[in-house]
Amino acid sequence: MVTFPFSALVGQDDLRLALLLNAVSPTVGGVLVRGEKGTAKSTAVRALAGLLPPVAVVPGCRFSCDPAAPVAHCPDGPHPTSLADGHGAGGVGVSRPARLVELPVGASEDRVTGALDLDRALAEGVTALRPGLLAAAHRGVLYVDEVNLLADHLVDLLLDAAALGVAQVERDGVSVSHPARFWLVGTMNPEEGELRPQLLDRFGLTVQVAASRDPRVRAQVVRRRLTFEADPVGFAALWAGAEAELAGRIAAAQARLGAVVLSDAALDAVAAVCAACDVDGMRADVVLAKTAMARAAWEGRAEVSPEDIRVSARFVLPHRRRRGPFDAPGGDGGALDDTVEEVLADRVHPGDGPPDGDGSDDSPGGGSPGGGQRWRDDTGGAGGWDGSGGDGSGVDVPAGGTGDLTPASARAGGGSADLSGPAADGPEGVGPAGSPPPGAALSSAAPGGGGGPAAEAGGPVGMARAARTAQTHVDGGAARGGAPAPAAGVPGMPFRPRLLSVAGLGAGAAGRRSAARTSRGAVARTGADAPGLHLPATLLAAAPHQHGRGRTGPALVLDPADRRGAHRRGREGNLVLFVVDASGSMAARTRLRRVSTAVLSLLVDAYQRRDRIGMITFRGVGAQVVLAPTSSVEVGAARLVGLRTGGRTPIAAGLECAGVVLRAEARRDPDRRPLLVLVTDGRATSGGDPGAAARGLLRAAGGVAGQGGGARGGAGAAGRVRRGGLASVVVDCETGPVRLGLAGRLAAVLGADLVDLDALPQAGGVPGRVA
Repeated sequence: MVTFPFSALVGQDDLRLALLLNAVSPTVGGVLVRGEKGTAKSTAVRALAGLLPPVAVVPGCRFSCDPAAPVAHCPDGPHPTSLADGHGAGGVGVSRPARLVELPVGASEDRVTGALDLDRALAEGVTALRPGLLAAAHRGVLYVDEVNLLADHLVDLLLDAAALGVAQVERDGVSVSHPARFWLVGTMNPEEGELRPQLLDRFGLTVQVAASRDPRVRAQVVRRRLTFEADPVGFAALWAGAEAELAGRIAAAQARLGAVVLSDAALDAVAAVCAACDVDGMRADVVLAKTAMARAAWEGRAEVSPEDIRVSARFVLPHRRRRGPFDAPGGDGGALDDTVEEVLADRVHPGDGPPDGDGSDDSPGGGSPGGGQRWRDDTGGAGGWDGSGGDGSGVDVPAGGTGDLTPASARAGGGSADLSGPAADGPEGVGPAGSPPPGAALSSAAPGGGGGPAAEAGGPVGMARAARTAQTHVDGGAARGGAPAPAAGVPGMPFRPRLLSVAGLGAGAAGRRSAARTSRGAVARTGADAPGLHLPATLLAAAPHQHGRGRTGPALVLDPADRRGAHRRGREGNLVLFVVDASGSMAARTRLRRVSTAVLSLLVDAYQRRDRIGMITFRGVGAQVVLAPTSSVEVGAARLVGLRTGGRTPIAAGLECAGVVLRAEARRDPDRRPLLVLVTDGRATSGGDPGAAARGLLRAAGGVAGQGGGARGGAGAAGRVRRGGLASVVVDCETGPVRLGLAGRLAAVLGADLVDLDALPQAGGVPGRVA
């Protein structure tokens, strides 16, 4: 299969530079690529594999041990010591291309870690490991597309391997450990939800990508893609020279890396930058130092410069400043830049000015990388960096970055050119000859800059802050004579709500809310009707029959009837559909603040339990889907901030709209069970009969998902479960000394649990702490 050439990518300077820095120094720790759909995230990652230097391995070792330093505890060892020269003494060692191993989001645990080799177990009676994806990725790249959708148990496996560099397999009677050192690359669309903070911190670098808004760039992207699809082999051949040139530069930078000096002044700047940016832990300091050294090697220099730290900080620090459960990992990029500049200003030679522009070399022919800045001699470091390129290695490194990646055939001569290939201009494809060289932009462009999307709103605290800002704008507009609809009450600090879950046993996607049959979890029972293979139960079933089957050797004599599987019980994620009363009766400031705080708390809870969420509001004469079902809780919180209130209370319209959404989701994902959360005081003042609408909703859903209440967490969750059905919770927002109990009547019709708004917080829950 022919992949799109890395050198032919148009734009995406930040992404390419981050990947190349990891190729130079794999210990940087990988890259997380965040961005909208269709921005060449996966294309760039897959294209990088062809540029990586080959890997020397012990022949026949399934775990890719290095001949220069074979692992003592390798399951395929011990390996001969004659390989210690790293080149395979006597022709024993072999070289193979570096691997890019893709981990599918839906992979099973045994496929990732490895599992019992059933062929050998049954035929030879021995316990042996069949390696998984972690073993295949050792000394290479492990790539996870849509990494934010990866199941929690697979995330746990990645965290363990990334922390130790070793994969430990303890399953099916196998107890084996093997080396698993790789650099992790993940791509994701933030609209589908965020990563767990533990996994996010394991990525060395983070890059935010977005499609260019320049018509010329977009046209060049389309032209090159069409040309590639028409003739992949011919297109790859056209760019073969540029690919070889870039691969050679990666190898030269790797060789140069060991000689790069991190002076005391540079190390002091690294520590000061991380401290000033208020990052958690010490991993940021280590990664920032490694990344700055890798960039110095990439630029052809022997010492880390201020510009290396400036550029590297924008890759390393943004996702480590995260605070709330779903704060945007990017944070405020402008504040980060200002902080880094303030720290470096005190450590740069006073006679040197700031780097021109964004630090890139905009002239085709020159300028020293880093703007010629030097460390001050009085900071305790070596100082004296003079901006000179090269280290005597004989590698001609163009000033300003990756150099001109254009094939040599395209750089020769001038005249008109076909935009379908690289001859028209540099591989950036942003303009005619004479434009700034692409290497300069790739070398020093500020990550996340260049018209990328604005930083996302923060988590619960940030959302409340944003709500206050929005309210100020609304109040100011009204004071100037405008008449905007009143904004929702500002949410307070979120609290930890009680667990609301669907009764019974589901079979949906892995999550943390409702009980479900899963492929991972505690074994509820074993049996011949259960899926998979439970080895101990299978052996126990076969053991009594060995004499009768004439067993004579070490291998068991098995019969197909001996197979036993396991029914496992874990938890699933649900579709949590919020139906929120936004009518005038809810618009009192104190009530609206309490309601919005409660809904925000439930949103945070849904994020932590890996649910899909949707939100419907009803007011006036109808209902509106303000958030179609999604995994992005950030979007839901943002919509809550902008919620408008006023008018009558058409509860029936809200329930009918919920029925439409639930039917559509049932067709899309029939295994994901829904949980309806209706937030209202029950006072229907317009539209149809809410009781009739509730009964119609139940008929369409197949009834109530449980007797005595469809959801656990309220007062009446008990009983056996019917297949299908709708679980629901009514949050009663009615206040005052006189209560009509209308929400309770509606809950009775729905077969729902009734939870008073004041009773929603979990006992002992602390406002502002939702973990």
